[in-house]
This record gives sequence, structure tokens and C-alpha cells, in this order.
Amino acid sequence: MGSIEIKAMTGAGRARDMLVEILIETVAAGGSVSFIHPLAREAAEAFWEKSLQAAARGERVVLGAWDGDALVGTVTLLLDFPPNQPHRAEIAKLMTSVDQRGKGVATSLMQAAERLAVKKGRTLLVLDTAAEEGASGLYEKLGFTLTGEIPDYALKPLGGLTATLIYWKRVGPA
Repeated sequence: MGSIEIKAMTGAGRARDMLVEILIETVAAGGSVSFIHPLAREAAEAFWEKSLQAAARGERVVLGAWDGDALVGTVTLLLDFPPNQPHRAEIAKLMTSVDQRGKGVATSLMQAAERLAVKKGRTLLVLDTAAEEGASGLYEKLGFTLTGEIPDYALKPLGGLTATLIYWKRVGPA
């Protein structure tokens, strides 16, 4: 792996197609990111179209991890919250290409998302992850605190139910 560059994603052609591929690959590999396997390409395209439109409105930021011309990961920072929650953001849809896992891509994406949240004046990050085969170890290594577990929260992409783990982290100035 070369040097990873983290950039905000836009709706541009080839980059959008690579986001679609990462989503389909993640779901096929059992990643619990709101979809069931097999994920139709049209459904993945519709998801990213809607997500990138929300990014264009400033409601979120979709970050991409690039290794040269290859998109190897993505994470979304959700920013659109009610008036009584202007201080928080949510991490969503952290995905790394299967062949790039364990190489620091997810850590780089999470660190970039945290820096961006601070830059946008956010002081609290929240996220959830599947209890089975989720990224809880990564989040704990990055300083997130486990709040609790909700049983039978979602269907796993390859069948069965999984609990979800809820995490939080204070960021930026107190």
C-alpha cells in the first residue's frame, strides 16, 4: 500500500462508481452497513446518490481514502442534527476494501473524520457497530467509549440478527 490520501467525495462519475463497488463488496463480505446480501447495484447507486446529494447540501461529509487512483475506503460524518444538538456528529458507513483491511485505512479515515468534526465545531462523536464482526476493537483503540448494547438490532447481511454497540467520544475543546 502506498501513501493514503483522505479527501471529501463528490458525486463525480468514476469516484461514485468506486463507492458503489466498496458498498457491494462490504455487504457481500458480511459488513453490517444497513443492507442485505446480495445488494443490487441499483440499490447501491441510489444510496450513494442520496448520500452525495446530502453532502452537497452540507448535511454530511463523505470521505474517501485513496491509494493512488484506487478508492480503498470510505466513512461518512453525519452533521444534520436538531437545533438542540449542534455540538455533535455521527460516524457512519466506515468501509474498507476487503484486500486493504488491517493496513490502517480505517484508522486514517476515522482520524480524518474526527479532525473534520472538530473543525466544524463538534465536540461529541457517536457511532454504532454490529456486536458480531463489527469494528468495536478499532473504535475502542481510537478512544471511543462503549455506552451499551441493543440486542437484535439489525439483520446481518448474510442472515440472522445482530446486536449493535453504541459508542461515543468527546473531541475538540471542552
